[in-house]
Amino acid sequence: MDEQLRVGLVGAGPWARNVHAPGLADHPGTTLSTVWARRPEAATELAEAHCASVSATVDELLDQVDAVAFAVPPAVQAELGVQAAKAGKHLILEKPVAPDLAAAEQLAGAVAEAGVATLMMLTLRYATETQDWLTDLAATGGWTGGGVKWLSGALLGDTYGGSPWRHDGGALADIGPHALDLLDAALGPITDVLAAHRGADDLWHLIVAHESGASATITLSLKLAVQPTIVEVSVYGEHGYRALGRKPGAANASYTALLDDFAAMIASGVTAHPLDVRRGVHLQRLLDQARELAGH
Repeated sequence: MDEQLRVGLVGAGPWARNVHAPGLADHPGTTLSTVWARRPEAATELAEAHCASVSATVDELLDQVDAVAFAVPPAVQAELGVQAAKAGKHLILEKPVAPDLAAAEQLAGAVAEAGVATLMMLTLRYATETQDWLTDLAATGGWTGGGVKWLSGALLGDTYGGSPWRHDGGALADIGPHALDLLDAALGPITDVLAAHRGADDLWHLIVAHESGASATITLSLKLAVQPTIVEVSVYGEHGYRALGRKPGAANASYTALLDDFAAMIASGVTAHPLDVRRGVHLQRLLDQARELAGH
């Protein structure tokens, strides 16, 4: 690209501070131009750390940028994402893309009408290890089942323990999109959530069905006293058992890879990507189905 993309960051919480802001500031294709957050003091602190300006309103932020990165709760992202898309801004979206399917579809509609580029921050999918694993699975074939086990005490700690939307939606809302996305990529499109249950310690159990005929299980919690976090994605079939774990500290490298794709899409005028907003809508449909089955 001849010029760096001017990106505005909406949100100034831990994820914005640790991943979005440094990633945008350090990437050769982007610059962190301005920050807006509901807490002006948090926006000021983050902006000053990366030589960016502070926007007093979302409209002020949109007037200064080519793209917007969101690090806010799903309901806020869905509302402001529509506003940003209508203003012609490209979007970096967090998961889940919205609080429910109706809001996700409204956002996707605004994106399609505006013709802007979008990417979902499905962290593990951008990791080289994940891409190599999925390529190997596709080349081998014959996988009939699988599962995800993601057990963490993230909501028991200080970093994310004060996040109301994470407590309300639990592990399904926060890490469920990752689990569903990875199984979907590994075993083919998920067509249905067959069963879902939420128990004590925010412990979720799901059974999902794939278009390929495969089935898989998902176990999630963010309120178990587990240290370090356990993340394992597995598949099995006629060629045995293959598992993928999560490497500590991989989020920043994955965000860099996301920005590589994002900048290339915008430079070439491409708006379609396997992890664009339509992926968010597909995952949201499954999340809503799981919540309904679990009585939430």
